[in-house]
This record gives sequence, C-alpha cells and structure tokens, in this order.
Amino acid sequence: MNSKLFEVVNMTGEQRDAYLARMKAAATPEDYLITEGICHAILELISLIEQKSMKIDRLRHLMFGPSTEKTPREKPAPATPAAPEAKPKRKGHGRTRAGAYTGATWVPVPHDHLKTGDSCPLCPGGRVRMQKSRALLLRITGSPPISAAGYSLERLRCDTCGKVFTARTPPEAGTEKYAPSVGVTVALLRYGSGMPHYRLASLQKSMGVPLPQSTQWEVMKPLAEQARPIMEELISLAANASLIHQDDTSMRILELRHSGSATATEMDPKRTGTFTTNLQADVQSRQVPLYFTGWQHAGENLGDLLRRRDPTLEPPIQMCDALSRNMNHGFETVLAHCLAHARREFVTVADKFPAQSQHVLKSIGTVYHVDAQARDGKMDPGQRLIHHQTHSQPVMEQLKLWMNEQFDTRQAEPNSGLGHALTYMLKHWQPLTLFLRMEGAPIDNNAAERGLKMAIVHRKNSLSYKTLNGARTGDLFMSLIQTCRLNGINPFEYLMAITSNADAVKLLPQAWLPWNYPKPASKPDSS
Repeated sequence: MNSKLFEVVNMTGEQRDAYLARMKAAATPEDYLITEGICHAILELISLIEQKSMKIDRLRHLMFGPSTEKTPREKPAPATPAAPEAKPKRKGHGRTRAGAYTGATWVPVPHDHLKTGDSCPLCPGGRVRMQKSRALLLRITGSPPISAAGYSLERLRCDTCGKVFTARTPPEAGTEKYAPSVGVTVALLRYGSGMPHYRLASLQKSMGVPLPQSTQWEVMKPLAEQARPIMEELISLAANASLIHQDDTSMRILELRHSGSATATEMDPKRTGTFTTNLQADVQSRQVPLYFTGWQHAGENLGDLLRRRDPTLEPPIQMCDALSRNMNHGFETVLAHCLAHARREFVTVADKFPAQSQHVLKSIGTVYHVDAQARDGKMDPGQRLIHHQTHSQPVMEQLKLWMNEQFDTRQAEPNSGLGHALTYMLKHWQPLTLFLRMEGAPIDNNAAERGLKMAIVHRKNSLSYKTLNGARTGDLFMSLIQTCRLNGINPFEYLMAITSNADAVKLLPQAWLPWNYPKPASKPDSS
C-alpha cells in the first residue's frame, strides 16, 4: 500500500474559478453549492493557518465560534397562553444602596429652622422628634483617578538687600508631592482592575494631571515594602488551613526569556514556561487567596506553602483538577478533585453523544442542586455531609454503575470522546466524590478558578510582567486586594491604613490583617 495517501494541489484563483465553472455545468445545483462552499472554506482556512500569529485557540474560535459549557434545556410542551407574570429581578440588578458608597464624603446637614422638641409647623399641638434614619442624597462627579492641587505662593523681594520672602505653605498642602493615596490608587488600578501603567499614564495626561509610568512604580513601591510582613502572615495562616484550593495559568515574565539575565540563571533549564498559581485557603471561615508567579507549577507552590504547616495538624484537603503538575509529592494531603472538570468532559462531547451525556449531566446537576440547598440553608459541615450522603450518594452510586455498564455492554468505545470522558470520571472517582465522605470537602474548584481571573485580566491587558520582582509585587497586591474583596473589606481603605501606619504594621503584622485592622468610621447603612 502506498504510504502517500494524497498529493497537495496548489490552485490559483483563476484555476479555482475554472474548476467551479466546470462543476457548475456538470453537477446539480445542490451539489455545486456544497463544492463551492468547500473550495472557499479550504482557501480561507489555509490563509488563516499561514498567519504567524495564529494560535489553535484563536483558529478554533474563528471557525466554530465561542465555546460554552451550558447545555440546551428541554423545551416544555406548549400550554394555553396565560396572563404574563412579572419577571423577577435578577440578582445584582437594581438600585445601588447608599451604604455601598463607602468612599463618598458624607456631609451632615441640619434642618434649617427645626430642631427636636419644636412645635409642628402644620398642627398646633404636635412636637417634632429626631428620626433614626436620615434622608440621603447623592451627587456624583467625574475626576481623574489621580487628581492634583496646585498652590501659587506669593513672593516678595527687598529692593535693597535682595532677600526674597515667600508665603507660607498652607497646612492642607502637606509635605509630600505625592500623597500615600496615589500609590494605593495605582496599585488598585494596576493589580485590582488590570489597568497597565501606560494606559493610566495616557488617561492621566488626557485629563490634565500627568503621571508617567516610572512615577507610578516609584509611588507604589514603598507600599509594597510596607505590606510585605502582612503577606508573610497570610502565608503562615494559609499553610495551617484545613482546605486549600489550587489552580494556575500561564504568565509571561520577559526577564526570564533572556538567558543572560541574572534571574534567568536561577530557573531550571528544563522549564520552558512560567505560571501564576492561586492557592486559596479557608482560614476559620475566612478566604485567603495567595498568588505566586514564576516557573514553579501549582503543586510545587503548594509544597512550599505546606513546609510552613504545623506538623501536629491533620493533613489539609487539597482541591484541584487532575493535572499531574497539581500533585504535591512531598507532603500528605487529602486529595479532592473538581466535579466541574469532570462535567466539562461531557459538555464537550454532548453534540456527538447527546443521550449518554445528558444522563451524566443531569446526575451531576442533581448533586449541585443538593449542594445549593446546603449552602442556602446555611448548614454546618456535618449537616452538609449528611445532606449529601442522603440525597447525592444514591445518585452518584447509580451513575457509577451506569458508566461501568456502558463499557461492559460495549455501548461506549474506550477510544471515543464519550469513552475518554467516562474513563476520566471513573479513574478519579475517589477524589471526585470526597464530598460524600469528609466534612468540608467542596465539590469543585471554582473558587480558585474565579480567583485566577485577576491574573488573567492582567495578562490580557498587560501581556506580561517585565521582571520577576515586578511579578512578585503583583502577587502581593493581588493577594491583599482579593483577600479584602472575598471578606467584605474595602481594599482602598485597607491599603490606606497600611501606608498610614507603616511602623505599627512592621511591629505587629498579625494585628493588621484585613479583618483585624482599625477600621474608619462607619458610613450610612440606609438603602
């Protein structure tokens, strides 16, 4: 048999048109339309592949459109039209309550002519009393992220001795050109919202308050040094947590791509990629997400974290997907795998194997519904475990029997897409179902994946870090900002407290954790 199955035929535009003309004369109109579409599609595909910047993911997106993990829902049978019901408001949509404006300056306004105990202007026998709730009025204005105030100091010069007398600097001008709040704002924009330095510099210039990229780094650098003891304290807390989620994503560091740089010599020559790892720990009902960027994989970063763990504690639950680079071989953990990853395998093949995929997806959907009931009912870990054992365990046991039956009765080919999805789930069955045997075990790793969105937003906007030191600064700020957000703390107020109390933070960092630090006066709660 000839190993060369076909020959590559190179066609010019004229040759293609001539071929299509011949096909149009010889084929039926339906067959001609198919042939014409194939010709144009192949030429377009070749042109896309020949582009040097084209990546497989982008090519797939251009050819097939964006992917989704949502599966089509069954349409109910048509019923007699009824009167339209009011559509319930989606969560997160509606008026923002006044209490959410914690950064606003609230000005107390007394009544212009009444006070408590005065006679009512409308009825002669009544007295007015102060109300607990106040009427709230918001006025919102636009301004540059970093604003400036200039002071023009009058100068006088003696016409005899030449001495110049300059007006005193007003107290509100302060002593520094850049207030500590500048570094805090830049850090939040850069690492909390993914705005690169060059983009902020352009915005500031457009609004008449220039702030060059180099200046942004200089005003942010002292804050990073002041916050480093707190980062170390968070790492120590996370090391002793009972549950640690982990995941990573690729991240470029330009310095490590140049073999001559000092930092690149530290990197293992066998490593070709760099990554950002998110280790999200549950610390006494608080969430502590930590970010680590470098050449180490998630499992190695977890190993570094667990080296700081108290050896007398029980092994933590390690929640991750089944990639080998997530495994940590140096320390004992209780492994839990992500059920959402197993579900994703069946979503991928749902078009080719609809009946079998829908059966699995429906079973997994039942488990998620049970978990939502436990969460909405605010069950403690013990109650949640019993709830899952009562309602989820029978569903999962039936699903496992059904999956084995697919192979035993040869209804699923092991090498097919469905076979691979079934094999993945059966192979990792024990860690995938840890939530049925251990209190506090989660059913998926969505918490870590959500946390990685901060790093991904940075990667999409800035493309890379320039140096390893810059990457570690980004890790520090992302860890602090995301910890604040997950625990309901205002990150701007928190970072301002750190920069305003640098000596106290250095002396006792555990007293300045996001949930411990002295908070400013409370804002109005009214909606």
